[in-house]
Amino acid sequence: MTKGTVAVIGLGIMGGPMAANLVTAGYDVVGVNRSRPAVDKLVAAGGKAGASVAEAVAGADVVITMLPDSPDVEAVATGPDGVIANAAPGTVWIDCSTIRPDVATALAEQASAAGLRPLDAPVSGGEQGAVEGVLSIMVGGDAAVLEEVRPVLDAVGKTIVHVGPVGSGQTVKAANQLIVAGTIELVAEALVFLEAYDVDTTAAIEVLAGGLAGNRILDRKANSMAAREFTPGFRVDLHHKDLGIVTSAARAAGVAIPLGSHAAQLMQALRQLGHGDLDHSALLLLVEQLSGRKS
Repeated sequence: MTKGTVAVIGLGIMGGPMAANLVTAGYDVVGVNRSRPAVDKLVAAGGKAGASVAEAVAGADVVITMLPDSPDVEAVATGPDGVIANAAPGTVWIDCSTIRPDVATALAEQASAAGLRPLDAPVSGGEQGAVEGVLSIMVGGDAAVLEEVRPVLDAVGKTIVHVGPVGSGQTVKAANQLIVAGTIELVAEALVFLEAYDVDTTAAIEVLAGGLAGNRILDRKANSMAAREFTPGFRVDLHHKDLGIVTSAARAAGVAIPLGSHAAQLMQALRQLGHGDLDHSALLLLVEQLSGRKS
C-alpha cells in the first residue's frame, strides 16, 4: 500500500517507539494514549495527537492497538466510541497487544462483521526491539490482508510471519512468553551460581553466549542482570499476565507445561514481593532470595 494514515492506540514502552518509527517511515501517524506525555512525545517526533479513539480511527487507513491486556483491548475496540464502531469499512485493524487467543478471535469476528479487516499481530523483542524497529511479529488472520499492509509492519519489525488464521498470532506469542520466562529464570540461576563461586561473570557470559547455551537473553539481558539493572523493557506485571494466558490456554488444550507452570509461579512470587514494575529479568532477585544471598 502507499503511505497513508495510521492510528496508533497505546503509546507506552512498545507503542511509542513503534509510532515514532512509522513517522520516520513516512506515514501520517495519529496517536492516542491515556496519559498526555506520551502523545506529546509523538507530536515532537512528527506525529499528530488524536483527541479520542473515535476521532483517530475515523480517518485512518490502518489502526494499530498496543495495549496491556485483554480488557483494555476490548474497551478500546468495542462500544460506541471504539475502533469497531468508528473505523471506516475496509480499514485494517492490527492488534499488536498480547491478549487471550479466544478474546482475539471474538473481537476479530465483531470487527469483520462491521466491515473491518482484523489481524492479531503480537510482537516480541522488547523495548530495544521496538526502538530499533526490529520486532518479531507473529500474525494471525487473512494472509492477503497481511501482504497489503506488510510495508506498515516493515516499519516496526524485522521478522514478520503469517502463522495461521485469526487468533494464531496470540497463540504463538503465548509460546514465546513461555520460552522467554523459562530462559530468563535459567540465566538468573546461572548468574547467581557463578557469583557464588566468584567467577568473572562478564567473561562467563561471553563464553556461554558463544556456545550451545547461547540465547537472546544472554545477549541482551545477562550483563544488566549481573549489574542489578532492572529498568523495565518488559515489566514483571505484564509477563505475569502473559503467563496466566499460557497456563490457561495450555489447560484448555490438555497440554502439560510443568516447567512453564513453575516459571509462572516464580514470576507471580516476584510480583508479590513488590517487584511488578521492574523488568522481568528481575527474576534474578528471587533466585538470590531463595539462595539466601544479597546483591
